Amino acid sequence: MKIRNNKGFTLIELLIVVAIIGIIAAIAIPGLLRARMSGNEASAIGSVRAIGSGQATYASSCAGGGFAQSLADLVKLPAGATAGFVSPDLDPAVNPPGVGTIGALAGSAGKSGYDVGVIAGTVGTAVTLAAATCNTATADAVATYFTLAVPQAVGSSGQRSFGADERGTAFQKLDGTAMTAANIKAAALPAGVSPVD
Repeated sequence: MKIRNNKGFTLIELLIVVAIIGIIAAIAIPGLLRARMSGNEASAIGSVRAIGSGQATYASSCAGGGFAQSLADLVKLPAGATAGFVSPDLDPAVNPPGVGTIGALAGSAGKSGYDVGVIAGTVGTAVTLAAATCNTATADAVATYFTLAVPQAVGSSGQRSFGADERGTAFQKLDGTAMTAANIKAAALPAGVSPVD
């Protein structure tokens, strides 16, 4: 008679291992999501600042002191150039905004869980006609602009929204709702709006 010597794990042992893995996952996953959200917010701040830098270059070298009214005009190549005024990853044609997001601007680009866009600021007076800009922009260059970055899913892709204008200071709105140019032009900043550190 042969004695069978079964080797392996019992059902109880397997259930204990699965329970331990579940507990570890429950502890680790929220931290990973917070880290991803923090990374998305850092990317949005970087995009807002990059657009500000691109606008300054556009105004000084291409548009006679005026600012672009859209990301498409900043991405568009000047004659004889190999690069636009902002990175191609901010091109709305390449990275369209998220579907059904809050506060999305027309012509905004989706990047790292945020919709990022540019509009004319509080003074929309034309400084340079579109045809006279070095890249024959689709819209006239204007006296002021406003950049906005809004999370595609508040609390998931990001918690704060960001904005900046021609002065170059980036601002944040803590509740994640869309910021306006008037929010950062006010003599006293509204509650929940502050400069980004």
